[in-house]
Amino acid sequence: METPLREPTFLILTALAGEPMHGYGLIAEVARLSDGRISLRPGTLYGALDRLVDAGLVGVDHEEIVDGRLRRYYRLTEPGGDLLAAETERMRRNVKAATTRLRALKAAPRLSRGLA
Repeated sequence: METPLREPTFLILTALAGEPMHGYGLIAEVARLSDGRISLRPGTLYGALDRLVDAGLVGVDHEEIVDGRLRRYYRLTEPGGDLLAAETERMRRNVKAATTRLRALKAAPRLSRGLA
């Protein structure tokens, strides 16, 4: 799987890090994790899940019949957890670098920034 991960993929893996979930639960959890910024459509979600399953990052945990319909639950695999951890660490380092530079920028005298 290519890194850096696209935000929807990152959020799907993050949602599954908590517990196995079915499609509708994933759609709701991704919306919650993104404060409503990411609204996955079912076709987009299931396409992403198919790719994640093919890559071995997500697996089918179990299936059940609810109201006559199949509900499939997905879980994060160990390689998926490893990728999520690595991506989280990469993003943490980027945030640290940006935060350090922004603090320095705010602390710099106006003349050194060419704003005199």
